[in-house]
Amino acid sequence: MEKLSRKGFLKVAAAAAMSGVTAAGLAACNNGKADSTPAASGNAGIYTPGTYTATETGTGAVTVTMTFSDSAITEVKVDTSKETIALAVDSAADFQEALMAAQSSEIDSISGATITSKAVKKAAASCIEQAMGLATTDEPTETVDDGTPKWLGTAPVIADSDIVDTFETEVLVVGGGTGGLFAACSAAENGAKTLVIDKVTSGGIRDDLGAIDSRYQKEWGTKIDKFDYITEMTKIAAGHIDQRLVRLFCEESAETIDWYGDRLADRGVELWHEAGGDDDGDRYIHFATGHSPRWTGSDDGTGETLNGAKVLTDYATGLGVEFMYNTPMVELVKENDRVVGVIAENEDGKYIRINASKGVIICTGGYSLNYDMMEALQPENLAIVGRNGSIPGATGDGIKACIWVGAKFDDTHSMMMFDRAALKPDAVPGRDQTENGESGFFWMGSQPFLKVNSKGERFFNESGTYEGILHADEFNKDHCHYTIFDSDWTTYIQEFKTHGCSRMFPFPNNADPNIPYQAVESGMLPGLVENGFVFKCDTIAELAEKLGLPADTLEATVERYNELYDKGVDEDFGKEAHRMSAIRTAPFYGAKNTGYILCTMDGIQIDLNMNAVDTNNDPIPGLYVVGNDSGGYFSGTYPNLSTGAACGRTVTFGRRAGRIAATEGI
Repeated sequence: MEKLSRKGFLKVAAAAAMSGVTAAGLAACNNGKADSTPAASGNAGIYTPGTYTATETGTGAVTVTMTFSDSAITEVKVDTSKETIALAVDSAADFQEALMAAQSSEIDSISGATITSKAVKKAAASCIEQAMGLATTDEPTETVDDGTPKWLGTAPVIADSDIVDTFETEVLVVGGGTGGLFAACSAAENGAKTLVIDKVTSGGIRDDLGAIDSRYQKEWGTKIDKFDYITEMTKIAAGHIDQRLVRLFCEESAETIDWYGDRLADRGVELWHEAGGDDDGDRYIHFATGHSPRWTGSDDGTGETLNGAKVLTDYATGLGVEFMYNTPMVELVKENDRVVGVIAENEDGKYIRINASKGVIICTGGYSLNYDMMEALQPENLAIVGRNGSIPGATGDGIKACIWVGAKFDDTHSMMMFDRAALKPDAVPGRDQTENGESGFFWMGSQPFLKVNSKGERFFNESGTYEGILHADEFNKDHCHYTIFDSDWTTYIQEFKTHGCSRMFPFPNNADPNIPYQAVESGMLPGLVENGFVFKCDTIAELAEKLGLPADTLEATVERYNELYDKGVDEDFGKEAHRMSAIRTAPFYGAKNTGYILCTMDGIQIDLNMNAVDTNNDPIPGLYVVGNDSGGYFSGTYPNLSTGAACGRTVTFGRRAGRIAATEGI
């Protein structure tokens, strides 16, 4: 029998008291492991009456609050509002009802929300432990016993006897999102039996995809010198990149985008190049690399609008690709120095083994929903954000699994951030705000309006990259800035001529913006005002008061800014004349502005075949990594002025990994 910890023994003893059997008997039945928290109904004196709360991570933060009498759970509240899957968000009432009925944490999972279900059950079990006096008081440690960082931990040990089923495939793709779907299609097109597993119900594909020399760019006349591009990417990363990977993107991205355009055309959808050409005089270098589908008017066959995931999932299925959802990878299987498959969990939480004779492609989306990892690896970035827009499932599973089998992790750590979150005046950026706090989706945040610090003073050239001002916020006492604009903003944004997803009106070739200003004007902005994330005031002094800024200083800053606008020269920070805007027409608007997480950018280092490399820079046979799980491509900050740089890299390398794994992989 395994040795029980004191806490484990207490759990067993309590369970025994409630079930009428001895602790020794329970321990023997469970091989020394206590049962999950049992029901308490009808057993007096089990709980310390009160209300207890616990939070666990699903695809976002899941909080359970339970109220107890001395013998029963009397009330349950479940908060799933931070989850990133609509079904999970909408299932809070179902979880509450199930926990009350069970009087236990042992409830059935909700189909399609398996990850959330596990988090709810774990948080509920913690509440019950607290009420029973069994909660641990041990101080958290930064490392586990062997010195491994706490965020990493050690690989689980899973006995063969615990595996309930085994599956065989040639190429296994872990993660069915932007990179995974391109990889799966490519592997299948090249003749490999292909299986995709995903920890959630389905993946998604980002719409802004970067490329160089696609047919769409050639049609418009966009020309980008690949060495100019490589040079600028290197500058932005302060040299912390593998230039060979950027060159590979420059050479192969066009074929990938053209291929995707064909798949879209098969479904009646046009792919549009987000053309440049109207940015003469801009101080920052822009590369018109973006491509986005025009989904308007599309039909998925059921009357709903199509999306990229639907298009490629249908295409992959037609090629024979199989999909297993709600199937999280637990660890990679490595035999004789080669990765040969994975251990995963099925929808029932049971272990399964999947053997992949030609290779495993990891593309689980990075770790931007794993707050412990972000706090440990890049606390300076977590301090300047207040909202998280990550794709579901990006909790670092793929990166950790690769490290456990000897792969090399980037030495520098960074995330992609947009300056598009609005906070209420008393909110503070950081982990707690981002994980649990309330924020507004402030799409206008990247427009180069006047921006000031908490003293009401201008401090930065607002025309830079989205992340530039966020890093400058590190020098502000509240790690925030404040965006100020007037009622003529719809006129000014057309003069700003911004690029990529910040643009709010059509591109020069009539490609659509991600969100047109009309949608912001009619719905998004009024909603932010109504909910207290943006203030609308008749005077600058009133606006300053609402935002908690010194009125005299803000009024003086606005007066100086208007003076510079009239001159047509920004003598203070050098912003381009067409990016200036007057602030004279009431009502005036203002928002407390902070960062918005899209994804992490550091990952497992790879070679040109997309093979993960070990700490000697030698490839690990059978293991491929793409997308936000892969490294060597970005560092420090994201190159916002190359639209779709991350997603374009992901799909290009996903397609390459699928082909190589299927045909020539090691």
